Amino acid sequence: MLQQMRDLSKSWFATILMGMLALAFAFWGIGDIFQGRTETTVATVGDVSIPQEQFQREYRNEIRAQSAQTGTDITPEMARTMGLGDEVLQRMITRAALDNLVRKLGLTASDDAVSSQIKNMQAFRGPLGTFDKATFARAINEAGFTEQSFIEAVRADTSRSQLVQAVTDKFAMPEGYSSALFAYQEEYRAANYIILPPAQAGTVAAPTDDQLKAYVKAHQAAFSTPEYREVTVAGIAPADVMGGLSVTDKQLHDAYDAKKATYVVPEKRDVEQINFKNEAAAKAAYGKITSGGSFADAATAAGMKPNELSIGTLTKADLDKARGDAVFAVADGGVTAPVKGPFGWVMMKVTKITPGSSKPFDTVKDELKADLLKQLAGGKLIDVANAYQDAVDSGFTIQEAAKKAGMKVVHIAAVDKSGLMPDGKKADLFDDPELMEQIFKAEVGEEGEPFQTKLGNYYAVKVVGVTPPEPKPLDAVRAQATEEWTARARDEALEKKAASLAEKAQKDNSLDAIAKEAGVKVEASGALQRGTQSKVLSPALLQKLFAKPSGTVVYAPAASGDAYIIARTTGVVHPAPPLDNPAYRSGVNGISSTMANDLVMSLAAAAEKKQGSKIYPDMVNSVVGSEGS
Repeated sequence: MLQQMRDLSKSWFATILMGMLALAFAFWGIGDIFQGRTETTVATVGDVSIPQEQFQREYRNEIRAQSAQTGTDITPEMARTMGLGDEVLQRMITRAALDNLVRKLGLTASDDAVSSQIKNMQAFRGPLGTFDKATFARAINEAGFTEQSFIEAVRADTSRSQLVQAVTDKFAMPEGYSSALFAYQEEYRAANYIILPPAQAGTVAAPTDDQLKAYVKAHQAAFSTPEYREVTVAGIAPADVMGGLSVTDKQLHDAYDAKKATYVVPEKRDVEQINFKNEAAAKAAYGKITSGGSFADAATAAGMKPNELSIGTLTKADLDKARGDAVFAVADGGVTAPVKGPFGWVMMKVTKITPGSSKPFDTVKDELKADLLKQLAGGKLIDVANAYQDAVDSGFTIQEAAKKAGMKVVHIAAVDKSGLMPDGKKADLFDDPELMEQIFKAEVGEEGEPFQTKLGNYYAVKVVGVTPPEPKPLDAVRAQATEEWTARARDEALEKKAASLAEKAQKDNSLDAIAKEAGVKVEASGALQRGTQSKVLSPALLQKLFAKPSGTVVYAPAASGDAYIIARTTGVVHPAPPLDNPAYRSGVNGISSTMANDLVMSLAAAAEKKQGSKIYPDMVNSVVGSEGS
């Protein structure tokens, strides 16, 4: 009963997530924004300018983040299609509007607060589990930021968080509102219904030629010949050059050494660590644990918080000898005796063990050979593609250039998108789905440059001519058109009958009379909810049942799609919210947070409107490309 309430709160959280990130996360380089209007400004908010280099940096980081999240390398073209430039710029404008308001209110963050916040960030912890300057410098450098700009970013974020917290702190959704949401989401209904099978549509008269012609014309694409293209293709695959390639034992061993980290993976352990002031304190804490105490209690007694304990997932080589020997000597969940580390006495706990693995050279030799041959073949194919393009640039035809470069040439007089010729036979083309896609993208008459597909093949395409789709004669499509027209006419007749019977049932306030008229029986649904999955009742019917008052008669197609159902709601139940249930309270708190965040977004929008903002499209487009906003 509580699951849908939890799902509701989750979906609302997802909706607001990007808004919260825009308002409460330290967006990189914020300290560089407030430098006044320059000729490379992408936008202004009030009297504050957003420089192009700042936008470019955030845009680049957004593409990196999206690529990491999706596991796909997002290209500039994909980023434009996704509208990432618009999203990044709007976040920067929103942030600038809030920062202007923060400065007006005199909110700021002290050096101590900023320093403390940075030192507590998990991303900057080194192998010892504490803030590591080298790790910090490397992380911000990889993102392209200076130490000072990052410090100012955190300062601005901390100051902005004061404003956000003032708006959202202790905000609670009214109980009446949460109860209404719960009642809506957890509502139960029951219904009686009858099923009208296809036979209830009666006999459908055969269509006339005029009716068929009208139907075919309205659905012309389904009753036309496909587009055909005459094409010449030059192609070459890795297999075409593989026979002349070989690899030496030295190359294989070098490849193994280069990939040794993949083939020889050391055991890793997730480790938590408590730092102690001296040996006596460490031994006292260990004594309590051996007597039944917990590691968490020992950490609390040592003044450490739960989020400060983890020092990461480590190999033995990541630790100094004393700690490494101790950690890798205990079992999963085990606690080490006190150990003297580089910076004092510590006690550690293993929370997870990831076993290592090892693949000797002989077991992966064939795999390495295949990879090397593939790499060599790839290099050879690049040479072939370049030789082909040089020949084309020198005035040779596609056939001549292909012969000089060592590529195969195929000419097809007519082929459709599915690879079929007009006689229905498969065209004798290279077997590569991306090739057909490119053939139907190419411009007629153009000498296309060689392109590589995911299979590693290279092709050059020249479309010689195009035969556009043509409507087929009626006699050629009569059977198909008649079948489709009859099915549609039968469905329309069945729907018309369902509508008529539903109207009668609504007047009678019962399904009994129409069930008798149709020769079917009245059935009961049992308890239903909005998300109920049924093999009989379709989602469209459920939507109508829950949209109308109890007692209303509705009709819709059955879940099978070939019948209609007429239904009448017979009862409605709204369960009382379980006010003391932790899951319910968690859902309410989640939605309260969402509503509070909505208030922050409204504040940001109002601030931007009052301050005024302006975007300079040319400067934006020079970063995201000509298709930018």
